[in-house]
Amino acid sequence: MTATEAASARTGRSDAEDPQGRRSSSSLVLTLLMVLVVGLQGPIRTVLSAPVMQSWMTVFVAVVVQALPFLVLGVLLSAVIAVFVPPSFFARALPKRPALAIPAAGTAGALLPGCECASVPVAGALMRRGVTPAAALAFLLSAPAINPIVLTATAVAFPRNPQIVLARFAAGLLVACAMGWLWQRLGRTDWLRPPAHPASDGLGKGAAFWGSVRHDVMHAGGFLVIGAMAAAILKAVVPASWLNTAADNPVVSVLALATLAVLLSICSEADAFVAASLSQFSLTARLAFLVVGPVIDLKLFAMQAATFGRGFALRFAPAAFVLAVLFSVLAGTVLL
Repeated sequence: MTATEAASARTGRSDAEDPQGRRSSSSLVLTLLMVLVVGLQGPIRTVLSAPVMQSWMTVFVAVVVQALPFLVLGVLLSAVIAVFVPPSFFARALPKRPALAIPAAGTAGALLPGCECASVPVAGALMRRGVTPAAALAFLLSAPAINPIVLTATAVAFPRNPQIVLARFAAGLLVACAMGWLWQRLGRTDWLRPPAHPASDGLGKGAAFWGSVRHDVMHAGGFLVIGAMAAAILKAVVPASWLNTAADNPVVSVLALATLAVLLSICSEADAFVAASLSQFSLTARLAFLVVGPVIDLKLFAMQAATFGRGFALRFAPAAFVLAVLFSVLAGTVLL
């Protein structure tokens, strides 16, 4: 390649990587989008003024506005714990015997706020610091399910049914401990891939903190919007007769909302407000929604597979789902 060709190649790459060109393209797209909105403002206004859309927007905005403060607070506290509390603290604090370390880790999860996005890497860090995997998995399940932020959000979402807070706490803690003991009894070392060091290792505490906040807000906020949209569709679009038919059958209602929790993948700090909007269903069915979601959903399955291996996730997820449904029904029968 001649010097002239090399210079031309460098110039071409420079032009292709020119941020000014990208800004110009973005401005053009934004301008075209604004022109399109202005041109279609009549049809858009007609659609938005329809009664169905008005009902949809009311439910959507209500769910998001109620849930957002708890989600942000949970993400901030989760980042504080993940960055500023050394994982060695948990290794020193937990009992050495696995049978006792499992309920201790489950209880510690109930005391320390954290969402699903943070619980998986924290559990991986605990394993790297020598905590028995069964205890780390109990912490992984209890921290996002029954921490103080989640329970407070549940109490706010269900002001007329305070007993659901106790039911959620009991079912969530039972699931976490049961899965820990089950893994201690039946789990095999080759099913669990040793977790790698996270990308934030080596960063300053400030950079790691804001990186964790940005990551969790983007993920949890996106799933909150999806969950609010789904709840609004169920309330405004799906015929009430369909929902009533599902809600009238105790078995179908529990399984339907448990499956919905897996599919929607809503952050545990916000899921209570979505569950409260599903008023056609019984409290036990909505409890199943609240207990299953923080235990296993689509994003959790993906994170667990990436952190601990696909073999682990394929065994752990079905068992966690079944136990979450069973303990939800048990807690609902006794406490609701």
